[in-house]
Amino acid sequence: MTEVRTWQGPSAPERLNILRSTKTIAIVGMSDKISRSSYFVATYLLSSSPYTLYFVNPILAAKGKEVLGQKVYASLADLPVVPDLVEIFRRHEDLPGVVQEAVDLGAKTVWMQLGSWNEEAAEIGERAGLNVVMDRCVKIEHARFYGGLHLAGFVTGVISSKRQELA
Repeated sequence: MTEVRTWQGPSAPERLNILRSTKTIAIVGMSDKISRSSYFVATYLLSSSPYTLYFVNPILAAKGKEVLGQKVYASLADLPVVPDLVEIFRRHEDLPGVVQEAVDLGAKTVWMQLGSWNEEAAEIGERAGLNVVMDRCVKIEHARFYGGLHLAGFVTGVISSKRQELA
């Protein structure tokens, strides 16, 4: 059964304002695997944005692993700062709990990745006064607003449904 989507997220100008006011981002569900979207997003943000990033993954933290040269923390509560934005790469059923952790910590925004939609989680965040974004990618939104879509090959200059021949 597909979840009925009744929640309305922030508009494009509102998302831009969120990104403009953000200084620190905690990535919950950070992976050390280069094929995972959290790794790709973190790589982009580290190289192409002004944000200070913090990585959260209890399994990697327990092993003392670093990712992209940075310490990985076991939980949001273990971070040395309260992040402005908590970006969540977790399973659907984990979203309300992570949003509640962000609320308890005092974050300003929770941002659930592409494909992540949980109206209960959105309600928890909004009830506490947080900005809530669901089913959107911080990397794509940042690149869209700041001209970096070409960094991942999104801007080709060609609009076509057919595969282009290589010259």
